[in-house]
Amino acid sequence: MSEALLLEDGTVLNLIRRGDPAAPVTVLFAHGYALDHREWNRQLEVLETAVARPVQLVAYDHRGHGESSPATAETATIDQLADDLAVVVERAIPSGRVVLVAHSMGGMAALALAVRRPRLFSQRIGGLVLLSTAAGGFAEANLGLAQPVGRLVHELERLFGPVVRKVREKIEPAKTAGLRWFLFGAKPRSEDVDLTADMVWSNWPETVALFKPALDRHDRQAALSVVEGATLSGAEVVIMTGDQDRLCPTSHVAEIARVCGCGEQVIVAGAGHMLPLERPDEVTERIATLVDSLP
Repeated sequence: MSEALLLEDGTVLNLIRRGDPAAPVTVLFAHGYALDHREWNRQLEVLETAVARPVQLVAYDHRGHGESSPATAETATIDQLADDLAVVVERAIPSGRVVLVAHSMGGMAALALAVRRPRLFSQRIGGLVLLSTAAGGFAEANLGLAQPVGRLVHELERLFGPVVRKVREKIEPAKTAGLRWFLFGAKPRSEDVDLTADMVWSNWPETVALFKPALDRHDRQAALSVVEGATLSGAEVVIMTGDQDRLCPTSHVAEIARVCGCGEQVIVAGAGHMLPLERPDEVTERIATLVDSLP
């Protein structure tokens, strides 16, 4: 079921809700950069039956992504995403414990939430699953499209609008091949690559361009400072990454676990950056285990 959550600044977030709203535990999914709630399709399909207790599932699109309202240069920040996440927890899930499952940029927002709203985090977040979340170092990310080509198409769209559609159609196959190499590990399913390309292409170039400076600023030291300041005590933490992730190397997982002083580290062999799609069974199993372990 799709819902619209209106924020104070007029932004509308698109939410997807599955399961029993009265369940004592809700699994909340926060997607990654230039993606949308569809990256969680496989978890949304099976997680209710994978756990041993009643559970609600909620996924949403960050502002500027998917079916949510556009972002602006002022609101395309990790801190703003963290504040939006707080509103989702407070208003869309007003009671019960929350297991927060966050991928990539969503993981950065989750950690920023722990810093900006420590009381909310400690009172409501019973578990945190960080997937492919880097301790900074996203500045090199071009989502598989060469920078000169990206700038060219962006400028063409600005000047000529619909006329550039044929240019996009020419570039899209190469862009999809680039995304496959950049975001996936060994032998990805073609449908997963196509879905990821569709999500990125739907968010490109506006969202990609708006949020790129925020990721550039989220450098390693700043990110680790956020992790160090985050109050994660009381929450069960699982940190997962693929050993072929070109955006989030395994060393980042070790750094995050070391600095926050908690968390089970899971390295997934053969996987790249798109763990929810590449390794849905492993991700679902870790979430289900965490949900069932909550008191």
